Amino acid sequence: MPNEENLKGHGFHERTAEEQREIAIAGGKASGEARRRKANFRKTLNLLLTAKIDSPEWTPILESLGLDSTLESALNMAMIKEGLSGNVKAYEAIARYAGQSEMTEADEAEQKIRTDRARRARDQEIGDETGAEENIRAFMKAMRPTQEELDNLFTEEGVEDGEEAEETGKV
Repeated sequence: MPNEENLKGHGFHERTAEEQREIAIAGGKASGEARRRKANFRKTLNLLLTAKIDSPEWTPILESLGLDSTLESALNMAMIKEGLSGNVKAYEAIARYAGQSEMTEADEAEQKIRTDRARRARDQEIGDETGAEENIRAFMKAMRPTQEELDNLFTEEGVEDGEEAEETGKV
């Protein structure tokens, strides 16, 4: 039920610029601390996963495969062992992270068509028929040229090596 206490910031008790600034500063500090905690967690996890172990169960197997005996390798082998023993969830996790998919190439092509159709419909609905998204993709592709494109960058069609293209002076 609305009352003056829970309507703060909705026209009854507007915050002053100073209050808003203090709230924004506190939020920024909390956000920074959360980002640092997450970054430290990832760093610690990666250090632990790459730490060498001496496991009587896993080290001989991993080393015989030419792998380092790390926690990460042991975890992966344990997941594979679970999958081999019939654990379907372990198998699905392995397949997913190995880049395998249940979708066939035809399914993926059909999904791309549906996605493109939905994107065009959205663009028509919001009035963006300029193809801005395609322009952005083309720009991003141009920012990662192939070696052949780089080699051909300064050569013009019909101009022999050593010849200079005629400048027209037109802008």
